[in-house]
Amino acid sequence: MRALPKHLPADERKAVTVETVVQLAAEQNPTDITTAAIAQRMGLTQGALFRHFPNKSAILQAVMEWVAERLLGRVDKAIAAAASPLAALEAVFLAHIDFIVQHPGVPRMLFGELQRAEDSPAKQMVRTLTGGYGARVQRLIEQGKAQGELAADLDAGAAATLFVGSIQGLVMQSLIAGNVQAIRANAPGVFAVYRRGLVRSR
Repeated sequence: MRALPKHLPADERKAVTVETVVQLAAEQNPTDITTAAIAQRMGLTQGALFRHFPNKSAILQAVMEWVAERLLGRVDKAIAAAASPLAALEAVFLAHIDFIVQHPGVPRMLFGELQRAEDSPAKQMVRTLTGGYGARVQRLIEQGKAQGELAADLDAGAAATLFVGSIQGLVMQSLIAGNVQAIRANAPGVFAVYRRGLVRSR
């Protein structure tokens, strides 16, 4: 990371800290990221880091808030620009894939937080994100059914779960293969299969 000025406004310092954690998560196991490693990457002492965050838990919560804001922002933008519910579903799917490719450490952190036994603020934020994301997808599916674009007997809840699961499957395969970029190449084909299930006649 480039050298940072010693004195940054508090909000900017917090933003840089979050971006640093996301970058580190792309390079190593997120659970192994220490406050010392974050401070070192930023060219700070741990004391300087703790002037903005009281502990590591607060940093992780800020990271999850950043992820939720950025990802849901992209989702909402994709939905607003689409001509129909089905087009919006595809746009959301591909926008999510692009977000993962640009920030490969994010899914690692999300999976890591969900595996924690304790109900941390960061884990709560992940649940809020997934809930809001799933609700948006299910709402699009219901709109598609109402407009006759999708099969009338389609189970919207199951279809929303499969939508999210398809993305998660692509992510897991990319992590196993060690090639996040492959997600972008595989995503259109996966969505095409998903799409055929949505519009299938009764």
